[in-house]
Parts: sequence; structure tokens; C-alpha cells
Amino acid sequence: MKRKPVLLLLAALLTASLAWGQAPAVPDAPDVLPQPQKKESTHQRNPDNAPVNFGIKGGFTASLFLVSDLSINGQRIGQVQNNYQIGYFASLFMRINFDRHFIQPEVSYNINRCIITFTKPLAADAPEGTLPEPAGITSTIHSIDVPVIYGYNLIKEGPYSLAVFGGPKLRYLWAHKSKTTFDNFNLDDIREDLYPFNVNLTVGAAVTISRVFFDFRYDIGLHNISKRISYALPDLPPSPDGEKPDSEIRFHRRDNVLSFSFGVFF
Repeated sequence: MKRKPVLLLLAALLTASLAWGQAPAVPDAPDVLPQPQKKESTHQRNPDNAPVNFGIKGGFTASLFLVSDLSINGQRIGQVQNNYQIGYFASLFMRINFDRHFIQPEVSYNINRCIITFTKPLAADAPEGTLPEPAGITSTIHSIDVPVIYGYNLIKEGPYSLAVFGGPKLRYLWAHKSKTTFDNFNLDDIREDLYPFNVNLTVGAAVTISRVFFDFRYDIGLHNISKRISYALPDLPPSPDGEKPDSEIRFHRRDNVLSFSFGVFF
């Protein structure tokens, strides 16, 4: 009979020890699941991801005159040589982004320069053995340009993008600032009047690295920019038939412009 209390006591001690072994001696901190790290916003790295950007750029230009009509005293000049001169420009723009596409209106101030040279045709009554003389036209055009271009990003990864673009450009040719010089034309006070408004077609490509970009473009002139050539006739003696020699200059041209620029997005 004495064994029964002893067995009961042993069973109680065994049960308590098992319960103690299963319970943690020191409560552990609750498990914390690792939180997924937020991806760094690419808006700060690539401005093409923002809905709207503003920016500035500046660069250099090289102009090419496409002469469709150049004649002196009714004699057409067949061949002219373009001599490129470096010009420059500065521009403000706004870019509206949607997916890989964008629309970019701009406004820029441009100074384009070019020189053409050619050989003057001999007069019909020139003595035998007379050598033709060289002549040239030097032009500096100041303009305010407003292109509106559509672009598409061929590559758009992280801070890098490569885009192609194109669109129309409206130009205002500032006659008061522009200047054209005619060398060795044997005429006085030669002046060129320009059409004030002109339309070009712009195509190009741009490489963007974060907020910095490089822009290459080619502007194609669609219309003649030279309205008329005015001058004073030289004081020459009359010809044997009593009439003063006739003088006339016709000059029609379009200007194509190659440009390179460097810019930043705000």
C-alpha cells in the first residue's frame, strides 16, 4: 500500500520534467520575415521614365547651301563649291514621354555660316585669252527655330537610352542680323533679301546617359530662302550701240544643316 503514493509522486515528477523540457527556457523573439527591398526608382536615373521633362542644350552646326539657280548677266553658273563654316546654337525644350515614345517641342537661336565659291562666266565679248575670275558668296544667317519632333526609344534600359526622331521645323530668318557678302561681282551695294519664314525637316538620333544626352541631327531645307538680290549698277560707259550693259544676279538656295549638341534634363 505504501508503494502507491510513491508511484504517484514519481509520475507527477516525470510529467513536470517532460513539460519543462518541451517549453523554451527563454522565450525567443518572434520570427520576422525579411521584407522585400523596394526597387530604386528609375525616375531619378532615367528622365525618359518621367511623364514630362524640361531641358537645355547647345552645340555646333555646319551648313550646306543647295543652289538651284545662280546666274550672272543671264549666264548660269553650273558648279559651285561649298566651304563649311562652324556655326552654333542654344535651345530650350520640353519632352512629353509615353512608354517608349515622346513628343519634343523646342525653341532655339541659331547662327549658321557657309561660303560658296565658283568661277565667273566670261562675257560674250571678252577678248580671246581672257581667264575666268573666281567669285564667292559668304552668308551668315541668324534664325529662331521651332521644331516639333516625334521620337522613339530603340533602347531604354536603366539610365541608358538610344532614340531616333524626326519632325518639322519652322524657322524665322532674322534679316536684321543676317548678312550676305558678294565677292568680285563688279556691282555696288549688293544686298540679299530673305524670306522671313521657312520650313525644314529634321531627322536625327540621341544617346542619353542618366540626365545627360548627346544629340545628332540633320535639317533638310524644303524651300528657297532667297527672295531677291538688289544692287546698284556700276558706272560704266555705254556700249557701242548706246545702251548701258545689262547686269543681273539670280540666286536661289536651300540650306541643309548638320548639327551636334550636348544637353541636360532638369
